[in-house]
Amino acid sequence: MATRKLYAGAKLRETRQRLGLTQKDFAAKLGVSLPYLNQMENNNRPVSTTVVLALAQEFGFDVTELSTGDAERLVSDMREALADPVFGDDPPPLADLRLAASNAPALARAFLELHRAYRQTHERLASLDEALGREDARSQSSPWDEVRDFFHYCDNYIDAVDRAAERFAEGAARGGVEGLARQRLSEMGISVTEADTAVLRQFDRARGTLTLSARAAPETRRFQLLLQLALLMQDQLLEATLDFARFQSEAARAIAKMGLANYFAGAALMPYGAFLATAQEVRHDLEVLALRFGASIEQVCHRLSTLQRPGAKGIPFFFVRVDQAGTITKRHSATRLQFARFGGACPLWNVHRAFETPGRFLRQLAETPDGVRYISLARDVSKPGGSFGAPVRRFAIALGCEVRHAGDLVYADDLDVSNARAFEPIGISCRICERTECHQRSVPPLERRLQVTPDERGVLPYRVG
Repeated sequence: MATRKLYAGAKLRETRQRLGLTQKDFAAKLGVSLPYLNQMENNNRPVSTTVVLALAQEFGFDVTELSTGDAERLVSDMREALADPVFGDDPPPLADLRLAASNAPALARAFLELHRAYRQTHERLASLDEALGREDARSQSSPWDEVRDFFHYCDNYIDAVDRAAERFAEGAARGGVEGLARQRLSEMGISVTEADTAVLRQFDRARGTLTLSARAAPETRRFQLLLQLALLMQDQLLEATLDFARFQSEAARAIAKMGLANYFAGAALMPYGAFLATAQEVRHDLEVLALRFGASIEQVCHRLSTLQRPGAKGIPFFFVRVDQAGTITKRHSATRLQFARFGGACPLWNVHRAFETPGRFLRQLAETPDGVRYISLARDVSKPGGSFGAPVRRFAIALGCEVRHAGDLVYADDLDVSNARAFEPIGISCRICERTECHQRSVPPLERRLQVTPDERGVLPYRVG
């Protein structure tokens, strides 16, 4: 195996300057010629063994400091930073990054600091937007928000729970996972009944009975059955996961436990490997997936947003549910698109129009202010109360991904994704959206100068500077 050559010109030059030596004096002490030292400092030649020994003998220099580890870390950090959409889709070649890290490490670090400051500014604006959207900006995060953030930062994928659900589903025979769940509950001495009640699920521990609402859709009853099974059979796993999360309150822990039980139910109903393979086979046709796995459209969309298992990832989807007021009630994004934490979503997004066309899928090509383009699919998911006069719960859901995955979606087949004019401009939150000419803007953007001209009125009563 060939020995890797050591290029450490920047470190060599830094050492000389720290010692206060000219190139001529430094070359003399190292026992090399002036041109040779100049070439090493400019990374035109590798640092020779003679120079390494001379550095140790003459200056007591720790030669491990010449390691290229710092340069490699700089390269890695720069590649990560340059993946930000703000830099576009044509990043510098790897060779250029290595040259910058080796020859101009101070400049590379300055670039990383600049990018870090840029991201922190956006985070600060998002936090300020969050604070302005709350009734009490000084209050701590609610237990609900704490749990929501837990799932968000896990990429909505909980490996141990997902794999446990998959192992459970592997034991299902002709009766499917529902039949297996009923069998497991029966083995625990629990009987399952259905009743004409508005309560979806009620478990009586003393009597050992689980009652499901006959008014609910079959897929809802199936899901609730698996959820209760998770609470009974997987309690140790759920509690261990909660210990790892370290929630700040008992309320957050209790909410998270129900979230994990819901996760198990969805993963058992739609086992990872089989569901991912089928989704790819049918090109993510939601209705086909719902039929094959006995799930609802909303359950299928939510499951698609969790397919982030290392080594076997699905398409990075975003998934969101909004109510008729436009308030986000569920949100997750495995994409670069992030949702407003408080308040409503952008009114230009097709998820709001889904209420106008019940039972239909709406498609939209959209572009966010950072220049990233998406395909978004929206549909209403009304939930009847099950009896005359019972209130109907109305929601709309949206599922989407970056347009580069359009070829894997049946919904994109007749859309002209190559036409830039086909993409509608959408944002995240008016307060942090940088679009200056949006006709649907509700409030001015934060930290932008406003210009008000009394004798002129455009779409907005002000101009954004």
